[in-house]
Amino acid sequence: MAAPDELFCWEGDWGLPSVNTDCLVVLAYAQFAGAPLKLHKISNPWRSPSGSLPALRTNQKETISRPSDIIIHLRKQKYNADYDLSAKEGADSLAFISLMEEKLMPALIYAFWVEPKNYVEVTRRWYAEHMPFPLNFFLPGRMQSRQLEKLRLLRGDESLEAGDELEKELYREAVECMNLLSQRLGSHKFFFGDSPSSLDAYVFGHLAPILKSKLPNGKLQQHLKSLDNLNNFCTNILLLYFPRDGRETTNQKPSTQSEGADFDNVPNKRKKQFLSALVALGAMLSYALLTGMVSIQHVHQEALEEPPDLQDLESHHHEDEGDD
Repeated sequence: MAAPDELFCWEGDWGLPSVNTDCLVVLAYAQFAGAPLKLHKISNPWRSPSGSLPALRTNQKETISRPSDIIIHLRKQKYNADYDLSAKEGADSLAFISLMEEKLMPALIYAFWVEPKNYVEVTRRWYAEHMPFPLNFFLPGRMQSRQLEKLRLLRGDESLEAGDELEKELYREAVECMNLLSQRLGSHKFFFGDSPSSLDAYVFGHLAPILKSKLPNGKLQQHLKSLDNLNNFCTNILLLYFPRDGRETTNQKPSTQSEGADFDNVPNKRKKQFLSALVALGAMLSYALLTGMVSIQHVHQEALEEPPDLQDLESHHHEDEGDD
């Protein structure tokens, strides 16, 4: 029996299986189609075979990164969540996916990566806390630059500048898109009946981060929560297909959520953090010794054999109390 394909994606938080939209799309589609993937939830994109997330490494050692290409590959492997769609439903699905890419994705990028308070207090902080040292010092800023470039490409404007006018325009278009999705879903469980399709995966991937994150500027979240059917849609997918993640509460600290979402990886994470700290400490000590900031003095054997006096004992006693 052939080994399963391996999927590398960003780890989860906020009660989600992943914090990343593209990863959520692929994870949801794989669940809907019943694809038997070996899952790697990580917080270091350099551990991915493509250097980015998501990434699918096939059993033929091919690497696929774009969500649409990953879904096409899964369909070729007979894991097709759209198998029962009619030609019209397939066309509607493509139209709504294009609409989200044009109208909703720019607002998502702005909300998470451009809006100052959201970026500093949530996005940058989350990646800095979850990435290993020293990537957490420079990689979040590099990711922000890439997201800004993506926003400019989506808007077709190289001179795009952040500000109230741009925010209002992006959020207005996102609200219109959410309203259209809400109208199309209606009272149905999924967009095309009782079984989820690729459209459901894309809608979930785009809306779930808005619904579950704790952004200081939560204008999009407020509107989404006013659309009960879309709110219930995301919640039902979490409960049905990601029950372990869906039970996570959003009131916990980020570190606690990360440990709860991927408990098996906690010892390895702590080991890596401890080793990183040792390497950093060793580098600092080496620098101090080389520059003469710290010197090593040789102590005669006689001095080592002399018993400590009362003052030394008291000093050690106070130090022990301080450590406690």
